[in-house]
Amino acid sequence: MSIADFDEKSLHGMTMKSFAGSALFERTFEEGMSLVEEAARYFDGRGRQEARSLPGQAAMLYSSESLRVTTRLMQAASWLLVQRAVVDGDMTAEDAASERYRLGSKEICYGGRVEDALSLPKALQDLLVRSESIYRRIARLEQVLSGTEKSGGVRTQFARLEQAFSG
Repeated sequence: MSIADFDEKSLHGMTMKSFAGSALFERTFEEGMSLVEEAARYFDGRGRQEARSLPGQAAMLYSSESLRVTTRLMQAASWLLVQRAVVDGDMTAEDAASERYRLGSKEICYGGRVEDALSLPKALQDLLVRSESIYRRIARLEQVLSGTEKSGGVRTQFARLEQAFSG
């Protein structure tokens, strides 16, 4: 199973610590870090050249969207590295679950699709799509594993009722 199509049911009963030691985490970690490296190579090389050749408005759009890609990937990488620290015993799962280490910059990272995105180089368009995808998947993993998913409130209440009346 890949991070792209993880089944939330397979995460049932998993904690952040057990997830961090799973094969799904390893694949997610590899995908995220690989994307970070790919984006860095692009922005330091070909992307820099492509940005110089864009007309004014497109150059400004390139600049803002490249920052969005970078923000998404740095947030994702930070979250993944915190989970790796749990696996390596450098951090407790409780510390890793604290607000300080939660996925951030949601207002930037969930930013809407730009109408003029087709004027951007294809490589940047691809990075925009892929960085949004991994950011959203990690955000969803974090919600499910930390029990902060929006529908979790009702599920949590039913689970408490069931537990109270079954014992």
